[in-house]
Amino acid sequence: MKKIHIIIFAAVASCLIIRFTIWQLFFNPQHLPSGDYISQSTSSNGNYTVKIYQSNGGATTGFAIRGEVTYNNKTFHKNKNIYWNYPQEKAAVKWINHDTVNISGHVLNVKKDTFDFRYESE
Repeated sequence: MKKIHIIIFAAVASCLIIRFTIWQLFFNPQHLPSGDYISQSTSSNGNYTVKIYQSNGGATTGFAIRGEVTYNNKTFHKNKNIYWNYPQEKAAVKWINHDTVNISGHVLNVKKDTFDFRYESE
C-alpha cells in the first residue's frame, strides 16, 4: 500500500514540475524577448514609467509589442512586463490617471493588471 502512495506522489510531483518548467520557459511574461526600445511615457505624478519595445520575430512571424512598467521609488526601481501583444508593430500610450495606463486600447492598472495576447480568448 505504501508503494502505491509513493508512486502516486512521485507522478503528481513530476507532473507539477514539468508544468511549472513549461510555464516558466514559454508563458511567464517576465521571460519575454527584450526587443528594440521604441518610446516611454511617465505618469503625471512620476511614480511609474511605461517603456515600449518592439520585438521582431522574423519574416514569417512579424512584430510584437512589449510594455514594461518601472516603479520609480527613491529606495528601489522595479521593472515588470505588463503588456505583450502580437501581431502589433506600434503602440500608443496614454495615462488615464496616476496608476492607470491605456496601451493601444488596453486599459491597465500598473499595480495589478497585465495584458498578454496568449491568454485572451476570441
